[in-house]
Parts: sequence; C-alpha cells; structure tokens
Amino acid sequence: MAGTKEHPKPPEQDSHDPYGHGNSVAAWSAVLVILFGCLLMTASVALGWDFAWLFVVGAVIAVIVGPVTGKVLGAMGFGAQRSAH
Repeated sequence: MAGTKEHPKPPEQDSHDPYGHGNSVAAWSAVLVILFGCLLMTASVALGWDFAWLFVVGAVIAVIVGPVTGKVLGAMGFGAQRSAH
C-alpha cells in the first residue's frame, strides 16, 4: 500500500523463562485445590443455610489446604526450578 509505513518486527523473545512464573506441578496443584474449595463454597451458597458447614469446609480448603499443598510439593522438588544467575 502506498504511503504506509511498515512497522519494524519486534526482537525475537527468548523462550527460556528463568523464573518459571508458576508453570509447575506444585503451582497447578495448589490452584486446583483452591478452585475446588471455591466450588464447595459456591455450592453451599446455592444450597442455602442448611449447608453453611460446607462453606466453612470450602473456605478451609481454599485458604489453608491449597497453599500448603503448593508449598509441600514445591519443597519436594515439584516447584519451578530457579536459575543459577
């Protein structure tokens, strides 16, 4: 097209991610456990006051069990590997 400028191409990005950014078994396991706790809390709200105990169980799973799962799996070596920079 006449009169248009061609934008320069961006530099090629290095596909190596030195920090992992949560792409590990530990991080995904923690996220799935937290989501399961949130699902239980949502179900308890939909079911009514008779299931208030289910909300508490979901909250404990989301707030305590999920992060502990991630930390334990990370300590076992399933977390993101840090670079030696």
